[in-house]
Amino acid sequence: MNFEFFIAKRIIDSKAYKSSISAPIIKIGIVAIALGIIVMMIAIATGIGLQQKIREKVIAFNGHTIIQNYDNNNSQESVRPISTDQSFYPEFTSVPEVTHIQGTATKSGIIRLENDFEYVVVKGVGADYDWQYFNNFLVEGRLPDYTQKLNQDVLLSQYLANRLQLKLNDRINTYFLREDTTKPPRVVTFNIVGIYDSGLQEFDQLYVIGDIKHIKRLNNWEDNQVGRFEVFIDNYNNLETIGKAIYQEVPSNLNAKTVDKEYPFIFEWIKIFDNNIYAIIGIMILVAGINMITALLVLILERTQMIGILKALGSANLSIRKIFLYNAAYLILKGLFWGNLIGISILLLQKYFGLIPLDPKTYHVSAVPVYINIGYIIALNIGTFILCLLMLLVPSYIISKISPIKAIRFD
Repeated sequence: MNFEFFIAKRIIDSKAYKSSISAPIIKIGIVAIALGIIVMMIAIATGIGLQQKIREKVIAFNGHTIIQNYDNNNSQESVRPISTDQSFYPEFTSVPEVTHIQGTATKSGIIRLENDFEYVVVKGVGADYDWQYFNNFLVEGRLPDYTQKLNQDVLLSQYLANRLQLKLNDRINTYFLREDTTKPPRVVTFNIVGIYDSGLQEFDQLYVIGDIKHIKRLNNWEDNQVGRFEVFIDNYNNLETIGKAIYQEVPSNLNAKTVDKEYPFIFEWIKIFDNNIYAIIGIMILVAGINMITALLVLILERTQMIGILKALGSANLSIRKIFLYNAAYLILKGLFWGNLIGISILLLQKYFGLIPLDPKTYHVSAVPVYINIGYIIALNIGTFILCLLMLLVPSYIISKISPIKAIRFD
């Protein structure tokens, strides 16, 4: 057995060690490590979780990349149509990372009620639309079916339903202006078959999801024309690279824009979470390291006579330092164990029960979302262990300054 490890183990197992004056300080060091790993784990899980949730909601309304005419960039309404007779539609085979592409169109309108009205944007979708995101947003009713003939069914947001005091199966008259403003607006009566809540008020207060055939009819478009294409990819982390590849494949008269460039104010905001996470990790490791340095110095002071005896028997400074570093490593691992146990338990409770709520108006989610991944948990534990141990190398150097004769006489 390793000599240094054997001595360290005997020290840890001894009853005198557990009841010594250093015991409370050692416990504080263990608690500091545990609290540090809990806080860091929660910071990473909630920070990444919130980023992912908000990204998913923005992507649900736009896709990862938007292909449209250049003159539509700053408009809520599809101005000029795009033909669906494109090499990249209905399958974007030239870019293998693309998982789905769909054609949509938007048109501004006004919902007019007996005592109220509201400006909205009707987003027209068709048979190629992927409903997986809105299936998660649905709070009441059902998803409409736009695979057959012209359909009057629409999805209305919970925000608009509350604002206009509408409910499921209500009928709403929506007015659309003509290009010739001297003519009266065209009226379409929609039937509310589903109510959704994405949590993103910027979109919920605007969008009514309806049949794209209505938009085509109102704009006098052909059946093979849409307002834009929404492209979905398999990995958001490669968005910039894949976005450039998509841009290279579209005709020169069309623009391909990634969703983070379309809504920079949202994506720049969620990037700030990364800075917060890094700051919390740095502070927690520093605090835990300082507590462990204090605990190690107390251990060395308490075992000064033992150090003198070991030196007198011929033990090298490095060997004695290893004994105390093994001891410190045990304390760090003990703190990490309890920190992981408590931290993961808290995250699992939040993930499945949503115990901690958030204001959806500010954070776009009703409860704190968490992202649990074994990869970052292992990396966090290894990183904390190594950094704390490295911080202990310098204070352990004090052992080499201890004189054997003075240490043996030390009381």
